[in-house]
Amino acid sequence: MTEPDWRRGLYLTLATVACWAVLPVALKALLVYMDPWTITWYRFLVAAVLLGGWLLIRAGLPRRGRVALPVVALLAAAVFGLVGNYVLYLLGLSHIQPGSAQVLIQLAPMFLLLGGLFLFGERFRRRQWVGLSILVAGLVIFFHDRLALLASPDAGPGRGFLLIVAAAVAWACYGLAQKKLGATLSPAVVLVVVYVAAVPLLLPAARPAAVLELDGAALGLLAFCSVNTLVAYGCFAEAIRAWEASRVSAVLAITPLATLGVVAVAHSWFPDHVPPEPIDALAFAGALLVVAGSATTALAGARSRKTHD
Repeated sequence: MTEPDWRRGLYLTLATVACWAVLPVALKALLVYMDPWTITWYRFLVAAVLLGGWLLIRAGLPRRGRVALPVVALLAAAVFGLVGNYVLYLLGLSHIQPGSAQVLIQLAPMFLLLGGLFLFGERFRRRQWVGLSILVAGLVIFFHDRLALLASPDAGPGRGFLLIVAAAVAWACYGLAQKKLGATLSPAVVLVVVYVAAVPLLLPAARPAAVLELDGAALGLLAFCSVNTLVAYGCFAEAIRAWEASRVSAVLAITPLATLGVVAVAHSWFPDHVPPEPIDALAFAGALLVVAGSATTALAGARSRKTHD
């Protein structure tokens, strides 16, 4: 690739990091005003309208026709996987801080890799196992002073921990379905299907009228959270086109550190509204190991594919 493409890919990847770093902080603030189900319903509604409209204008939607039953089953798995990820992440975020949630959600790509290992017969190289081991060790060190609380699902942090892990599993299920659907449908089309299907699916649990009770600041948070994911997805998709996917994934691994930075800045600006992240120097070292493990696994996976190509 040419140098301009390399730079463009890096800038787009950093833009994705910025979107994902700020999002959990904004979601945590929005949870004061709305419940997780309603927030997720609005996020999917806005995403369905904007992405669906964009694909319609660009003639990116597939023509009507009969859809094979296996494709329908995979689409259903993608719908429940991504909806579960959104809702479970927000439910977990109700109990733990954004930085902790973002560090823990790094298990999602690891679960995706393990799923590919068992479902698709993919090979896991030694360096990938090393990366996974580093990530797990980093998580243990990051939560070193909260392990007793996390081991108790009845306590708030423990419940939040389990919900975020469940959200990571749900995302991996979505990712595996998306990967299998890649031979039939584009990722954007699969996302539109997921977004559109999620609106009626979540409606019984959501309270759309709650938006009428929001003040200007809360409405701004809801709008930001609804658009943020689409912007991040667009930057991520373009980054993949301009740069190697493994390098994009390696840079994205810094997202937890960026989130911790956002929390620190937000707390300094709004100490009454944004509590500090409960971490010490050892926990920060654990976060660094999580990032290193995630990046190592991504880069090792790329080397493995090149070796077998």
